[in-house]
Amino acid sequence: MSDPGRLVADRYRLVERVGRGGMGTVWRAEDELLGRSVAVKKLLVPPHLNDDEIETLYERTRREARSAARITHPHVIVVHDVVDDEGLPCIVMEYIPSVTLGDLLKREGALPPAEAARIGRGMAAALRAAHDAGVLHRDVKPANVLLGKDGRIVLTDFGIAVQSGTPSLTRTGELVGSIQYLAPERLRTNIAEPGPACDLWSLGATLYQAVEGRPPFSRDTAIETAYAIAAEEYPPPRNAGALAPVIAGLLVKEPGERMAAQEAEALLGGHTGGTATTPVEAPTRPQRSDLPELPHGPGRKSGRGRRAVLWSAGAMAVAVAVTGGVLLWPWSGAGATDTSPPGAKTSGHPSVPRPSSPPPVPAGYRLQKPGQGLQLPVPEGWTVAHPPGCDIAYVDNPAKVGLRINIFPFAGTSDPLRHWKDTEEAQTRRDNPGYERVRMDPSKFQGRPAGYWEFTFQGTARQFRGVELAFSSADGTRYVVYLSAPSAEWSKYRPVFDNALKGVRLDA
Repeated sequence: MSDPGRLVADRYRLVERVGRGGMGTVWRAEDELLGRSVAVKKLLVPPHLNDDEIETLYERTRREARSAARITHPHVIVVHDVVDDEGLPCIVMEYIPSVTLGDLLKREGALPPAEAARIGRGMAAALRAAHDAGVLHRDVKPANVLLGKDGRIVLTDFGIAVQSGTPSLTRTGELVGSIQYLAPERLRTNIAEPGPACDLWSLGATLYQAVEGRPPFSRDTAIETAYAIAAEEYPPPRNAGALAPVIAGLLVKEPGERMAAQEAEALLGGHTGGTATTPVEAPTRPQRSDLPELPHGPGRKSGRGRRAVLWSAGAMAVAVAVTGGVLLWPWSGAGATDTSPPGAKTSGHPSVPRPSSPPPVPAGYRLQKPGQGLQLPVPEGWTVAHPPGCDIAYVDNPAKVGLRINIFPFAGTSDPLRHWKDTEEAQTRRDNPGYERVRMDPSKFQGRPAGYWEFTFQGTARQFRGVELAFSSADGTRYVVYLSAPSAEWSKYRPVFDNALKGVRLDA
């Protein structure tokens, strides 16, 4: 551990520790060459990391310095140097006597709207400058906003920032950012890279917390928080006053309809001197029509939508103490094997072997590609739908039968049985009258661990049966294939599920 009085890089003498985060410790130090105070941020390396992970941390530190150094703006931290200390990279930055917005909110509670607007305007200006320089911050939150004793507002901690034109440091199965401030598009499977709108969502969440004293989607668990961000509305702020429309414009779930940094900066600038004299107009956006629902029977509709979103959000349930914002859902390996031979019925369903070559598409089926890396056969004539919380569905409308596919490229390798038992089954039972588990077992799919879940539930007029298989490809992408049909016709439609799985083609 670094000690006060120690000299770093033969130049910077540590004076006192002024902060500590997930990625490093920040010290106030004296630059003995130039005779000025500086801040020295030294990387923290958890002892369990391997060499590749340590190198990733090193590169993140170097990128933090490069990202901040590309931005010249009074509301962005100034980086002076990057030096080596005991084999670890350190960032030397300007020292700002300050308190973080996060600490201020913890100590004093919600702020008056005028002060929140002043802070928000500085943040919006910083983000506009960063985006103009091709830098996305990706971890905008109260803890990364410095409130200087001289009144200056400074955005800091670009440790997980992304520059345009640079390769990603995020592994498959990894999601960066702090959950309370993470934009909803970051939870979706069809967003390859975050855009500037993600930072603007985080600004909106920070502004909401500034005037209300709590984040807009605060829940008891990370999974519940992620679901709320993806699918629920936030409680209208009670203390925002004229800032409420600005917050609403930043917390629009569709990134293409979200307020831009320049607009937010301009609107917030009209509310920094006390009571606003000019009303802030709410941004207009087109009303989105409801997406078609996969016909299961009404009782299943809301439950399945919630469970599908939770599968996506569940990838963020376990935090890894690397940067303080990198979230993984690692495979536990517990009870995740099925040693029965292919086709054996000891657990009530077959273990699907890895085919040496893809089987032919069955007669009456057509090969479909529901998403990146996956193809599977679907009955001809079934129509495509995009219900909420689902990547894609193929529907036999007259029979009220549907085949859903969800794809989670950031899910890594997770234990579906543990997730189902700990989280999803209770919610499924609550949201679906007459829910009964038929079977929930470990399985294998193409040689890899998988989870199998079969159950029944009551629709408005008849009973339905559902079955799903969760499995991963070699690159950690998580796939969930789900079929539901009226129980009376289960023997007719269950082969659709089996044929779809037997015909799966994975790219990895």
